[in-house]
Amino acid sequence: MTELSYQSAGVDLDLYEKAMQKLPGLMQKTHTPGVMELPGGFAGLFRLSAQRQWTDPVLVSGTDGVGTKIKLAIMMQQFDSIGIDLVAMCVNDCLCLGATPLLFLDYIAMGTDNPLLLEQLVKGVSDGCVQSGAALLGGETAIMPDLYADGDFDMAGFCVAAADRSALISGKERIAAGDVLIGVPSSGFHSNGYSLIRKAVFEHAGLSVDDTIDELSVSVGDALMTPTRIYADIVNGLQEKVGNDAVHGIAHITGGGLCENLERILPDGVHARIQRSSWTPSPLFSWLQSLGNIAEDEMFRVFNMGIGMIVAVPSEFANETRDTCSSDQYPAVVLGDIVDTDATEDASQATLV
Repeated sequence: MTELSYQSAGVDLDLYEKAMQKLPGLMQKTHTPGVMELPGGFAGLFRLSAQRQWTDPVLVSGTDGVGTKIKLAIMMQQFDSIGIDLVAMCVNDCLCLGATPLLFLDYIAMGTDNPLLLEQLVKGVSDGCVQSGAALLGGETAIMPDLYADGDFDMAGFCVAAADRSALISGKERIAAGDVLIGVPSSGFHSNGYSLIRKAVFEHAGLSVDDTIDELSVSVGDALMTPTRIYADIVNGLQEKVGNDAVHGIAHITGGGLCENLERILPDGVHARIQRSSWTPSPLFSWLQSLGNIAEDEMFRVFNMGIGMIVAVPSEFANETRDTCSSDQYPAVVLGDIVDTDATEDASQATLV
C-alpha cells in the first residue's frame, strides 16, 4: 500500500518553513513603538498607549482584497507591488474617519508552496505599511492545492486604526450646505474595475502587457499595475494644517465611482454637485473608454476617473485644503459643493453637473 504524506497531497512543510524564514525582516521594517515582541506567539501584540495619549480611543477597522488585479500581476509575473494595493484599499477606508493606522494583517492563499512568490507579495505589503505608518503585525499563509491552480493566489488584508472619539470624522454629522468638495487625485485605476479592464484591453482589443499606450508613453502592463495611492500623509496633513474640526467628511473613491461613494457620507437633506468641468481625468481613462467602447456613465460608475479621495470642508477652508492636498505630481482641485436638497430636482444625493 502506498504511504501518503502531506507532501504527496501537495503541501511541502519543509518548503513552507523556508518561505516563512524570509518574512521577519519584511515585518520588522514596519514596526512602530506600539509593537510588542512575542517570539513564537500565536498572535500579535500592540500597545495602544505607545502611539499617543488617547482621551477616549475608538478602534477603526477595515478589510479588503485586491480583486482581479491579481490576474494582471500573474500575467506580468510582477508581484512586488500588488501588496501596496492591498494595504491601500484597507488603510484608505480607515483614513476616511480621521483615524491613525496602527497595525495590518495579511492573508495569502496559494496553490503550491512558492517561497519567492510569497516573499515578493509580502514585500509589497511591507512597503504599503511603511507608507501608511501601520505595523505589519502578522499574517497567515495557506497552501491549498485543490482549491487554487498552480501559480494562482489570492490576498486579503485587515487594518486596525484608532482615533479619539471626539475627533472622528463623520460626514453624516458634519457635512452641511455651503461646504466645498476637494478632489484629491488618484494614481490611476487603483484596484477597482479590473474585470472590465482586462476584458476591454486583452479580450476586446487584443493587446498584450508589452504593448505601448501612446498617450502615456508607457507599457500597458506598467500602466495597469500602478499601485493604489495611499492617502495617510494627505489626511495627516489636513488634520495638522487645516484642523480636524474643519474636515467635515472624507470619501474614498473605489468601486461605485465618485457619486455612490460620496453619497455614503452625506446626511439627509443635502445634495453634492460635482462639477464635471473642474478636472481632466488622466488620459489613461479616455484610452480605456475608447479601447473598450465603454459608455461614459459606465466609466464614472466603475472607476474613480482620476479622483481617489474627496474631502468636504467649509468654504473658508477650501483653498487651504486644496493646497494641503496637492503635490507637484498630484494637484488637488475644487470639485464641487454641497447644497440643500430642495435646491436641486435630482432625486439622488450626488450628481455630476
